[in-house]
Amino acid sequence: MKKQDFKKRKIAYFTMEVGLDPKIATYSGGLGVLAGDTLKSCADLDVPLIAVTLLNEKGYFAQKLDEGGSQAEIPVEWPKEEFLTLLPVQVSVNIEGREVRIRVWEYIVKGITGATIPVYFLDTNLQENAEYDRSLTSFLYGGDQWYRLCQEIILGIGGVRAIEAIGYQNIEKYHMNEGHASLLALELLERTKKDDEEDIYKQYDLESVRNKCIFTTHTPVAAGHDRFPLDLVKRALRSDLPFKMPGLFIRDNEMNMTLIALNLSKYVNGVAKKHGEVTREMFPGYSIDSITNGIHLLTWAAPAFKKLYDKYIPGWQSDYFSLRYAMGIPKEEIFQAHLEAKKELIDYVNARTGIGMNYDIFTIGFARRATAYKRADLLLSDMNRLIEINNKAGRMQIIYAGKAHPKDGGGKELIKKIFSRIKELNPKVRIAYLENYDMTQGKLITAGVDLWLNNPLPPQEASGTSGMKACLNGVPNLSILDGWWIEGCIENVTGWAIGSAQKQNTDSAQDVRDLYQKLENIIIPMFYKEKDKWLEVMRHAIALNASFFNTQRMVQEYVLNAYL
Repeated sequence: MKKQDFKKRKIAYFTMEVGLDPKIATYSGGLGVLAGDTLKSCADLDVPLIAVTLLNEKGYFAQKLDEGGSQAEIPVEWPKEEFLTLLPVQVSVNIEGREVRIRVWEYIVKGITGATIPVYFLDTNLQENAEYDRSLTSFLYGGDQWYRLCQEIILGIGGVRAIEAIGYQNIEKYHMNEGHASLLALELLERTKKDDEEDIYKQYDLESVRNKCIFTTHTPVAAGHDRFPLDLVKRALRSDLPFKMPGLFIRDNEMNMTLIALNLSKYVNGVAKKHGEVTREMFPGYSIDSITNGIHLLTWAAPAFKKLYDKYIPGWQSDYFSLRYAMGIPKEEIFQAHLEAKKELIDYVNARTGIGMNYDIFTIGFARRATAYKRADLLLSDMNRLIEINNKAGRMQIIYAGKAHPKDGGGKELIKKIFSRIKELNPKVRIAYLENYDMTQGKLITAGVDLWLNNPLPPQEASGTSGMKACLNGVPNLSILDGWWIEGCIENVTGWAIGSAQKQNTDSAQDVRDLYQKLENIIIPMFYKEKDKWLEVMRHAIALNASFFNTQRMVQEYVLNAYL
């Protein structure tokens, strides 16, 4: 990195996971993929930013599913030397009184105009570290609470020290992508101590730290906010500030990572308008804005659609908003591009499952983390009704994918339940559950299905970027009005809603009725009998949704609202 580059970079983006390349297994799902897309758009727009994450050299996990849908987790070995450059830099953090050494690997994200974003991966797998400490950057979200706390010390405290050791002395803003990195604020606070004040809160310059920190929260689910028992915190941390300033760090007798970030950040945001509202209710008294998530269009456009946009909207790669001109693309060419993407997906599914799916049959896609509130089994709630719709309205086939967190027993049961329904419905309705969901599969499924389904229990979906990937490839959404879809749904124009935004159901039975009714009476008949109308919805999904729900617009909002 050139000397002037160190001076130019003003923003440091900290994230526990990042999805930069399908072969670099340092992401588990939406949060990491969003981080990767954000960095790609920062490079496209030449935002003066660097990123910090953990190496996660054994990945999240590779998923193996047996015939009954039981999930086994296998470590992923990815060749870091092929993608990353080891820097001649080491720093250390103190954990439990031990010095834990950290080395740093660099990855360069290149933007479309040649600008770059360096990403720094922190790695404790050094011979001079104790055996346990060497494993601390091995698994993303692996281990127990102690392992997680140690990882967050490395990311937050070690991350600040690492970028300074590399040469970045002019960082003005520290952006925490979720609360995992909030101990960076503790590290910054420690450095502001003044000895001439009696009041502990005045001994430290809280305001200067707040002015430097930005916090993006991604989850309205309580379990998504990291909290650590105080005995673990006492054991692990060298600093006693959390105990001297409990109002900033501690809630309900636990160190609360979200609370730290809220108290020590000047700018805080949720990731959709609705999520901003929900977060303000969860944390009353804080000023919380919202910036709706997006996707990096160049990454997620299927080859056939990339070709189509290059032909009809030259310059779209540097101006995502210009996709609104998709309204001028001939419908037949949109149909042909979709057919290409669909064939690629169906061939992939058939090669892996031998299920014998058909190019011409209406195909529904549902792929995301397998956990209870996302209700993957909602579509399969009433199998007789599903068979009836299939016989009356038109044939359908369904593609599922998704990993359950290793400790999420409910999520694992959900996969098994779907497997048993697949057996019961076959061959009347063909359903595939793809193993080991990742970025490569995500791109194939979101581009190749005919309808993207999302039905979380509201208001638990913060944003939901997979539906945006579908829109980019002309695939309409059928979704609960939660997260981004409240902003993106124009009924019968960009897709369809399950239920209403005004009266949000916690009653799954009502959602099932609405889902089946829309499929039977509107969506499947339109797909088979009103091709022109269907293609109009596809075209609107691109022009109205993909042109707005992208990381180019999102990053510009962060620059204007948070970074400047």
